[in-house]
Amino acid sequence: MKFSIIIPTLNEEKTIALCLLPLQPLRNNCEIIIVDAGSASSDYPYAHLADKIINSAKGRARQMNIGATHANGDILIFLHADTSLPENALQLIEQRIGINKQWGRFDIQLSGDHFMLKIIAWMMNRRSRLTGIATGDQVIFVSKEAFEAVGQYPEIALMEDIALSKALKKISPPVCISAKVTSSGRRWERYGIYRTILLMWSLRLRYFFGAEPQLLAVLYSRGQFWKP
Repeated sequence: MKFSIIIPTLNEEKTIALCLLPLQPLRNNCEIIIVDAGSASSDYPYAHLADKIINSAKGRARQMNIGATHANGDILIFLHADTSLPENALQLIEQRIGINKQWGRFDIQLSGDHFMLKIIAWMMNRRSRLTGIATGDQVIFVSKEAFEAVGQYPEIALMEDIALSKALKKISPPVCISAKVTSSGRRWERYGIYRTILLMWSLRLRYFFGAEPQLLAVLYSRGQFWKP
């Protein structure tokens, strides 16, 4: 089984090495694809730590779809630049994925000192198990065949992970791997823990009731409940 790790980036030049360095031992059985929406590939630092660097217009869903188009792997792993995989991640996926389980995600833990980050991560993992919906921070993995069968990520400005999960659930239930990825808690700490909790629930609720993803993306990027 061959894997492709697809990493969408935007203005991550100073921190991308922290994501790429731990992936180097995996490259015998895994290609690393960066899809960058902020800098020219010829000027991209740490280019030697990836197999492919592709330029793209902005938009995380668009970037991940472009990466998937260039991927040679049987299994696609969509990894955010501020997230790290657990030890033996590829083996864990290979053990669980198959004909009846064609996609999944990991449990998550958030880096940072605030005690609420552990509670938030627990709630994210619990909610995902109950609903079968994965977030991008939990590192979604999927067979290339299933990804293409559902038409890839919908190219919307936000909530593309929720939309993809709903489509994939029609093919198979998700694999929920209890080993934890570690994702940065920087957004939670920047805008305030409790404020961000309320914001995320607000955005999800509005998306459920049909709000325009472009508006939700603006609010998400600014940490705002309403557009001024």
